[in-house]
Amino acid sequence: MSQHDIRRPGATTHTRTGEQSIVHRREFEAPAALVQRAHTEVDLFTQWMGPRGTTVEVDRFEPVTGGAFRYSVVSPDGGAWTFRGTYHDVVPGRIRHTWQYEAEEQVTLETLEFVDLPDGRSALEVTSTYTSAQACEDMLASGMDAGMDEDFERIDALLAALR
Repeated sequence: MSQHDIRRPGATTHTRTGEQSIVHRREFEAPAALVQRAHTEVDLFTQWMGPRGTTVEVDRFEPVTGGAFRYSVVSPDGGAWTFRGTYHDVVPGRIRHTWQYEAEEQVTLETLEFVDLPDGRSALEVTSTYTSAQACEDMLASGMDAGMDEDFERIDALLAALR
C-alpha cells in the first residue's frame, strides 16, 4: 500500500464525543480476534506500529491485565519517540490501557473495543480520554489522524498476510 496522504481522508473516523474524548473507528477485513492479536503479540505489534520506514524497539510488552508496555519508534536517522503505559484490562474483545509519550506529561486512557461484523470483518473502536478539554483539542489539531490511518493501513497489510 502506498504512503498515506495527509491531505486525503483515511478510512478511520475520528469523532469528538465529549470535552475530553475522541472515538477513532476503523473496519478491517479480518475477525476481531485477529485484529486484537495484532495488538497483543509483540512480533505482530512491531510490524505495524509507527510510520513506514521506522522500527520499533520494545523494552517491555506485557499485554495482560496489570501488565505494562514501553517501546520506542525509531527513525532511520536515529531519532526515537518512546511510549509507555499500563494495561488495566485485557480480555477478549477489549483492551484498556494508559498511553503516554515520554517527552510529555500528558497521559491518555484508551479503551480498544474489537467488534465482529458480518462476513468475517470487524471494527476497532478506540476511545481516547484526555486529562483536559485543551489536551483533547490539541490532539485533534496535531494531525494524529494521518498517523493513525497509516498504522491501520499497515495492520491491513499484516492481516492480509496472516489470513
